[in-house]
Amino acid sequence: MDLFEAIEKRYSYRGAFTGAPVPREDLVKIVQAGIQAPSGNNEQVASFVIVDDPKLLAQIAEILDRPVCNTARAMIACVADPRPILRETSFAAEDCAASVENMLLAITALGYATVWLDGVLRRDNIAQRISQLLGVPPGLKLRILLPVGVAAEPGKQKEKLPFDQRAWFNKHGG
Repeated sequence: MDLFEAIEKRYSYRGAFTGAPVPREDLVKIVQAGIQAPSGNNEQVASFVIVDDPKLLAQIAEILDRPVCNTARAMIACVADPRPILRETSFAAEDCAASVENMLLAITALGYATVWLDGVLRRDNIAQRISQLLGVPPGLKLRILLPVGVAAEPGKQKEKLPFDQRAWFNKHGG
């Protein structure tokens, strides 16, 4: 699948996954796509924990009880080092976002589905509880979790506003 097809087909999947495995070589390709993303001042403050151990996946699903987590064959945790890197400015959120977008496209291109879980991690100490399971060191922060698998139900990208409502040349609003 080429890049533009992956962009067109990428969608947020919140349903159950089939029992089809996600081989480690595919997980490596996906995370390598995240590693290749741009990074503020090239500090590369985003790191990744790839979870494919069924027991650990089940423990995460106990914390984050959703169909997509309960049936995920793998998960990728994006962990950020929030330290300032350029004139007291942290680019952790931006670095994680760039990495995750690359991984979302790689996941789609390889025929898998996922959803970007972020907001839910900020409630009820969910990020901290999952971080503890994954051995994330103090000072680092679990920002995004990507459950990965083969979608049990077909999905499609939600409709986007047309180009002329979101993009203009030379002046905002045309």
